[in-house]
Amino acid sequence: MNPLRRRMIIMLCCVCLLLGLIFGFNQFKSYMIKKFISGAGLPPATVSTMDITSTLWQPNLTSVANVRAFRGVELSTELGGLVQTVAVKSGQDVQEGDLLIKLNDASDVAQLHSLKALADLAKVINERDRQQLAIQAISKNVYDTSKADAQSKQAQVEQQAALVAKKTLKAPFSGRVGIVTINPGQYVNPGDKLMTLQTLDPIFLDFTLPQSNAEQIAVGQDIIVTTDAFKDATFTGKITAVSPKVDTNTRNIQIEAQLANPDKKILPGMFANVNIKVGQETKLLTLPQTAVTYNPYGSTVFIAKATDKKDKEGKPVLEAQQVFVTTGSTRGDQVAILKGLQEGDTVVTSGQLKLKNGTPLIINNTVLPANSPNPKPQE
Repeated sequence: MNPLRRRMIIMLCCVCLLLGLIFGFNQFKSYMIKKFISGAGLPPATVSTMDITSTLWQPNLTSVANVRAFRGVELSTELGGLVQTVAVKSGQDVQEGDLLIKLNDASDVAQLHSLKALADLAKVINERDRQQLAIQAISKNVYDTSKADAQSKQAQVEQQAALVAKKTLKAPFSGRVGIVTINPGQYVNPGDKLMTLQTLDPIFLDFTLPQSNAEQIAVGQDIIVTTDAFKDATFTGKITAVSPKVDTNTRNIQIEAQLANPDKKILPGMFANVNIKVGQETKLLTLPQTAVTYNPYGSTVFIAKATDKKDKEGKPVLEAQQVFVTTGSTRGDQVAILKGLQEGDTVVTSGQLKLKNGTPLIINNTVLPANSPNPKPQE
């Protein structure tokens, strides 16, 4: 064999051997890395947990209501004129028929007296004609004319008396007067809003509920009302009416409730939170809403499950296990769990976004998520 060819073959063999060694080393390195990672396992995650327990759950419906006066009106006069008397003060309680405002009616009263005099004269003439007709001194036609004239004059008196009465504004019902800005000597036009009058005890609440709750609502049901104006106070009332139709735009049912307001604390125009108890109290498993992860394919939670492995202190290592749950109604920070968990299960309440099945857990419950059935906003 040619020496040059022999050297070429030896060089190619050496190159192939070197490439084989490099490939084998890379394969061995990848194998060792995978073995190390598989032996090390998933990194632990720090989470907070709680043992799920059953609590008494009162099914209820909630809504936001607008407060409306039992009776409320913006008062005005049918006629214009100068204000002669303002008989009430701002915020005063009045009774039905009490005088509120009187307009100057001197000329109208004078006209009334004139018409009364004419009516009295017409009545005297008619009575005289009746006596003369009895002895056939006049015809029946003359008597009928005087009788019609007397009735016409009396009608004019009543018309003028009604006109005089329109110059006096009286309370159409009992209630509380609003801010009075009218002063004597001021000229008012017909239809001008002079003051508001509101009946505050009892008082109405208007609110809506979805059509899906129609079966649970009935006239006479008790309601519990709270307002931001009186945070520590609760008021009770009853449903007085349920609308016979559903709003086609919102698919909600309008509901009216009546509330006793003897202290007159609740005012028209306020908004209030309404709570309606429906059904009997039941025992349900509850969790903080932060413990549940809502997905398009279903709601899930992570539970802390003990394994056969031991930590440095000899305690069983806890691992995360994802389970599907069926959630029910919510109450404040809590949500009811209908299926998927059993009482006593240890559930991850925060930190679950970084978990997957098999993740070792480090429990740290120094900071826990809110879990109040009746949370209140912090100042």
